[in-house]
Amino acid sequence: MDIPNLQPGQIIARGVMRYLKSLNFMSLLEFSPIRRKRVDVIALGPKGEIWIVECKSSRADFMTDEKWQDYLEWCDRFYFAVPQNFPTEILPPHHGLIYADGYGAEILKEGPETVLNAARRKKLTLKIARDANDRLSRLVELTGRYDMLSGD
Repeated sequence: MDIPNLQPGQIIARGVMRYLKSLNFMSLLEFSPIRRKRVDVIALGPKGEIWIVECKSSRADFMTDEKWQDYLEWCDRFYFAVPQNFPTEILPPHHGLIYADGYGAEILKEGPETVLNAARRKKLTLKIARDANDRLSRLVELTGRYDMLSGD
């Protein structure tokens, strides 16, 4: 499966975002909940729940990442998203697991729920909304595609 101009982790993220949309979650790629931390995918659910999904394309990708644990305090559920040929036995067993490719995904194991406190949820939800608006505004400005602003 070749999707032009995307790296393996980006292909996984694309499938994750498509799947989350089918669950009525709105997602952002490469989101920074705090300075110097950047999650692969953050998703805001229909009831205000916040999920973080870390996309790992290979054993080496997982083994060299030491920062994913810092993201646990910024979500209600945490997942790893991997391709089907990924050696899942190396992943920590107490987090969610998603299989994904460039076209979709499926949850194999739910991540345990750890409810954010109200103040952090509000701050994070506002940051997600502001970052999404900023990205859309920049995209419209660069492309001149004002039709993207329609709510239809």
